[in-house]
Amino acid sequence: MEQLADNLWTKARPLKFLGVETGTRMTLVRLASGDLFVHSPGPLDAETRTFVDGLGPVAGVVAPSLFHHLWAGAWKEAYPDALLFACPGLERKRPDLPWDGVLGDDPQPPWQGELDQVFFGARSMENEVVFFHRESRSLICCDIIFNLSKHPSWFTRVVAALLANRRPGATWLEHLMIRDRESARAQIDRMLAWDIDRIVLSHGEMIASDGREVLRRAYAWL
Repeated sequence: MEQLADNLWTKARPLKFLGVETGTRMTLVRLASGDLFVHSPGPLDAETRTFVDGLGPVAGVVAPSLFHHLWAGAWKEAYPDALLFACPGLERKRPDLPWDGVLGDDPQPPWQGELDQVFFGARSMENEVVFFHRESRSLICCDIIFNLSKHPSWFTRVVAALLANRRPGATWLEHLMIRDRESARAQIDRMLAWDIDRIVLSHGEMIASDGREVLRRAYAWL
């Protein structure tokens, strides 16, 4: 587990998507109450659980994208008092999980006032809900920003080049996935209103600084 700032930790792990090693990353935020917010939960092995239990009680677990849900059930089982939230549509994709609610643009009470969020519904393939941790000025996301051009795997670097992911940002796939550009622009503009410095992303190296400019550049075509 890597600590990025006060009350902010991440844990990366290998993961293949359609045969391509992209990796994935879980993020933990300790709230002012001492409770924990878990974003894109990863495997809950003994080491991870010991670390989490040492930080504080788990209050909220979010599966923020249609593709980031594999270990959500294990976290709910381990922490039954935690609220488990799905991005829109995931409650239908995974009806087997005991969801407590569906995410939108309004923060839930456990993290209200400390984390802001935007439902990036214009990217309907993922239906991602993007978060901003005010204290650390960190955008926390899954798939709206990729950074795979310097990945250790040569095959991943080739795929990244084919997708035009030559620097941190989006890919050319967004031009195909986003049909309602007006809505997408409005959603991105709400994110750009945040005082973003760091970007904690799921696939590739994180963005340590100047994250707002990375986000602006990635979607300047809208």
